[in-house]
Amino acid sequence: MTDSTIYALDFDGVICDSALETALTGWKAAATIWSGMTGIAPPEIVKRFRAVRPIIETGYEAILVIRLLYAGESIESIYAGYSEKANQIMTAAGLTVEGLKQLFGDTRDQWIAQDKAGWIAVNPLFSGIADKLRRLGSNHDWYVVTTKQERFVKKILNANHIELAAERIFGLDRNMSKPDVLKGLKRSYPGRPIYFVEDRLPSLQNVLQHAELADLRLGFALWGYNLPQDKVLAEAEGCLPLELEYFLADGLSPLGAA
Repeated sequence: MTDSTIYALDFDGVICDSALETALTGWKAAATIWSGMTGIAPPEIVKRFRAVRPIIETGYEAILVIRLLYAGESIESIYAGYSEKANQIMTAAGLTVEGLKQLFGDTRDQWIAQDKAGWIAVNPLFSGIADKLRRLGSNHDWYVVTTKQERFVKKILNANHIELAAERIFGLDRNMSKPDVLKGLKRSYPGRPIYFVEDRLPSLQNVLQHAELADLRLGFALWGYNLPQDKVLAEAEGCLPLELEYFLADGLSPLGAA
């Protein structure tokens, strides 16, 4: 390695623009729970889903968001009362978080088994990211730190000819919070700087609550799933707002060449 920096990267919203696939999988999964949601996801619901995507932390929540949109909830009303509305849906239908996680993963697995090429096609990497990751692989130790199930991360990376060992993908399967993963990386690489890039402000704010992680460099990916006002808040809390072009450019990262 030519640089001691450890890169820890979120996946959805930093590496992969998965909003379309997440919406479509959410619809497919929801259709197995509620009658009436037949056929393919209506384009208008998919469009509105992208606007609400920043509120989702873990993929299974797409099932609940899609159901809210199908029921006629506005984007504004979902943002205003998402947790309460999601809990109401789950209670009314007798759903559990673990059950929804299983259903969401199973729905993806079925889609991949039937049409892997089609599934990959709706999980594009953001422009320039593939080349960036290949350069990282040559010059840095890097990891994926995500709430996505690891097998799906691996399939998307492999489809884009990006090599990353399975033990470097920390996903939903590990049942670890992102701060816990980052603490583990600090223990594994004592004294080496860690650069964590994330597109969700709440996830960065969670990291900031841990004193052990105070020396991490935090990059806020503006090209991902966040709101315009989040940039100001991120900067005020010590995170570096990143434009995609800045992140991609060699020699322009906050930590030097990448």
